[in-house]
Amino acid sequence: MAARDYQVEISATSATLLSIEKVLDLPKLREDAIKLEEAAGVPNLWDDPENAQKVTSRLSRVQNVIKRLVELRQRVEDLPILLDLATSEGDSAAQADVDKELDAVKKTVSELEVQTLLNGEYDDRDALITIRSEAGGVEAADWAEMIMRMYLRYCERHNYKVDVLETSFAEEAGIKSTTFRVAAPYAYGTLSVEQGTHRLVRISPFDSQSRRHTSFCGVEVVPVVDQSDHIEIDEKEIRVDVYRSSGPGGQGVNTTDSAVRITHIAT
Repeated sequence: MAARDYQVEISATSATLLSIEKVLDLPKLREDAIKLEEAAGVPNLWDDPENAQKVTSRLSRVQNVIKRLVELRQRVEDLPILLDLATSEGDSAAQADVDKELDAVKKTVSELEVQTLLNGEYDDRDALITIRSEAGGVEAADWAEMIMRMYLRYCERHNYKVDVLETSFAEEAGIKSTTFRVAAPYAYGTLSVEQGTHRLVRISPFDSQSRRHTSFCGVEVVPVVDQSDHIEIDEKEIRVDVYRSSGPGGQGVNTTDSAVRITHIAT
């Protein structure tokens, strides 16, 4: 096994972090933080709760980015010192600590590098994920629960905060649907690619004849936006259906067009 070239790895990691700092424009982030702190310190800030929430949320996001960059830069600069100490002491345990820290820093820098590519309008927001079982009966419900557990474990490994808002369990196994919020920097940008229909083909453990079944579950990922965010929906993207209701109700429930369904065609 070839010896590890620590100097090359540390230099490459430092160069990558430098390019990230340039892309994120650390000096501008610090200027933005100062302006937002001044805005947050205005005595009558909370006279307009929606604007106050927007200012404080933005300030928190900017401060978190600055803190992460500063701490990561310090860890990169500490690596050569740790390496010199481990080399001078000739201690295998100290060398193992260097390996562990270098690998951890490289991983964090790599994750941050990916986030710099997420420059969509809402990519830096929290994400709201909804999973629904679709065609496939009990198989689909079980598949939906597997997908849910997979996402929750992913969030746990990456230290994302998760708040499960609602879960509807199926009768035999699995779930009908679940909705949970993922709170982390760039949660929406990272998880939005999971949106769509997921298919599972397998020999069903719920089939006494051990036949192969195909089941589906749908995953919807939307960003968590501030109440004051201005959202425009083009009327051309909306379809309005008016029809007669079914089920219990008043005398006219099944005889008049009393039900309305609005569909956003784009999604």
